[in-house]
Amino acid sequence: MTSNLTIEQTVRLGDQLIKEGLITPEQLAEALARQQSTGQRIGSSLVDIGAISSSSLVQTLSSRLGVKGCVLRHGLIDPKIAKCVAKEEAERLKVLPLFRVRDDLTVAMVEPQSIPVQDRLRNLTGCTIRPVLVLEENLAEYQKKYLASEVNVDSFLASMEESEITISENEAVDEGPVTDLDKMVDGSPIVNLVNLAVLTALREGASDIHIEPDRDATHIRYRIDGHLREMLKPPKGMHAAIVSRIKVIGRMDIAEKRLPQEGRVHIVADGKEIDLRVSSMPTILGEKIVIRILDKSNLSFRLVDLGITGQDARAIEAMIHSPYGLMLVTGPTGSGKTTTLYSSLDLLRDESRNIVTIEDPVEYQLPLINQIQVSEGVGLTFLRALRSILRQDPDVVMVGEIRDRDTAEVAIQAALTGHLVMSTLHTNDCPGGVMRLIDMGVEPFLISAAVLGFVAQRLARKICPSCKTSYYPPPNLLKSVGWEHRGNELFQKGEGCRECHNTGFRGRIGIYEIMLLDSELKRMTQEEVSEGRIRMYLAEAGWRTLRMKALDLVEEGKSTLEEVLRVTRSEAMEVGDPTGGGIEKDKSPLEAD
Repeated sequence: MTSNLTIEQTVRLGDQLIKEGLITPEQLAEALARQQSTGQRIGSSLVDIGAISSSSLVQTLSSRLGVKGCVLRHGLIDPKIAKCVAKEEAERLKVLPLFRVRDDLTVAMVEPQSIPVQDRLRNLTGCTIRPVLVLEENLAEYQKKYLASEVNVDSFLASMEESEITISENEAVDEGPVTDLDKMVDGSPIVNLVNLAVLTALREGASDIHIEPDRDATHIRYRIDGHLREMLKPPKGMHAAIVSRIKVIGRMDIAEKRLPQEGRVHIVADGKEIDLRVSSMPTILGEKIVIRILDKSNLSFRLVDLGITGQDARAIEAMIHSPYGLMLVTGPTGSGKTTTLYSSLDLLRDESRNIVTIEDPVEYQLPLINQIQVSEGVGLTFLRALRSILRQDPDVVMVGEIRDRDTAEVAIQAALTGHLVMSTLHTNDCPGGVMRLIDMGVEPFLISAAVLGFVAQRLARKICPSCKTSYYPPPNLLKSVGWEHRGNELFQKGEGCRECHNTGFRGRIGIYEIMLLDSELKRMTQEEVSEGRIRMYLAEAGWRTLRMKALDLVEEGKSTLEEVLRVTRSEAMEVGDPTGGGIEKDKSPLEAD
C-alpha cells in the first residue's frame, strides 16, 4: 500500500486527490507537514486532519492498485475465520481474514499487492487468497477486537456506532413517556452491547443467551452444544439498562420487575431473519434474562442431517406415511424432539394435506402448515385446541406435548378416527413410553390400537475435527460397557482448540432408538405386562437400545466414550450385551403389522 510508495508517488497521490476534488492544495500541504512530524502515511495524515474520509481514501488507493478495498466493520468479519491465522502472524503480515466461501479466503491486507504475503497466507490456510485493501489503522483496530483471546466489551462498544441488527417494523414498540432509564437504554453503548451479545451468539451457534446479575458484574453466558459458556462480562452498572433494552425490543413491560415476563422479537442479523424468544425472571440480585435463538437457516429438516439413517429412517417414514395412527417422540428437554417432529412434518408438507400443529410456543414458522399457539391465559390449552382442530378437517395433527390423560385420550381418539397424530412424551426411552401412557390412565387396548410406535432420542456432542486425536480411555470406562478386552485400542477425542473453545467438541449428533408396535407388543400392552418383560422381548428380537446406538458413534470416531455414557442411561443396557455382541449391528427396528 502507501508504505511502498516513494515520496514522488506520494505527491502524485496527493495531486490525484486534488484533481478529483477530494482535497485542496492547502489541505495537502498541511498533511505533508504533519507527515514530517509524525511519520504517518500521507493518507492517514489527510484522514486525521479531516481532509478526506477513510472510505474515499480507500476507494482512491484501491483504484490506483487495481484491487478491491473496504473499511472494516462488524458484520464483514466471521470471528471463527478471523482466527484461522495466528495473532502474531496476522500482525506481522498486517492481515485479517474476513470470511471464507468454500476454498476462497477473503483477507483484509495493508499491502494487497504483496505476492510474498499472499503466498504465506496460502501456505498457512490452504485456500485461494482474495486480497482486500484496508488502511493500517483500521486493520489494527479490528485485529485487536477479533484476534484477542477473549472479547473486550469496552473496545466493541467504542466502535459499534452503527447497529448491526434491524428490528422488524411490525415488532416496534409504541412510544410512551420517556424516563431517565429510557434515555439510558437509548444510549448507543447499551444498544451495541445487546447487538454484540446476539451477533456473537449467532456466529458461535448458541441456542440460548443467559444474562445474569451478580454482585460484581453481569454474566452473559451462551448455551453451545448443550453446555453453558461465559462469553462476555460487562460491568454490573449496565445490567438494568441491558435488561430494559431487551424488554423494549421484546415488547415487555420495563416497569414490571417483580413478575416473570415473556416476549418475542423478529430481527434481521448478518442478513438472516432470526426469531428471539425472551423470558425474564426476578432474582434477589436483579432480573435474569434468557433469550432463545430460533435461527431457521441453521435448521435442517432432512432426517439424514439429524443422524437418522438406514433402517431407522425407513421405520420413521413408515410411521409418518401411515394414513392414521399416533407417533410419539420421547426424551428429556433439549433432546431435539421438536426438530424431529418438524422434520417428519416437512416430509408430509404439500398442498394435498391439511396439516395443523398445536405448540407452546411455536418455534419455527413453516409454509403450508397451520400452526396454533397455546395460550393458557385465555383458555386455549392443548386439550381445547385439539378438540377444535378435529372439526377443521385435518389430515395430520401435531401436538407439541401430551401432558395429561385428557389430551392423551383425545389424541388417541383422533388417531383412531382416521388422522395421523404426532406428539411428544417426557420419558427416558421407548418401552417407558408405553408405561407412561398407562400411568396417565389411558386404557391399554386404546394404546395398542392407536399407537404406531415410539422414537426415543438424545443429542451427543461431536468430536471437534480441528483438534481430533487418539487416546486410550480409562480401564473403568471400558469395563462399564463391557469393552475391557479393548484396553490396547486407540479411541478418538478432541484435545481442545480455539475452534471449539478448548472443549474438544463442536456440534451435536442425534442418537435414536425406534420401537414400532408389532402384534406381540400390542398383545403385551393389552395384558399390561411389566416394562422388564417388554425389554426382554425386545432384546430377544434384536432390538438395539440408545446406549448401543451411542456406542456406534464411538466406534465410528464421531463422539467419545465419556460423552455417550453421559447422555445415555445405563438402565438401557439391561436388556442385552452392552457391546452389542451377539446382536446383528444393522438389525432393523421391529416391523409393525
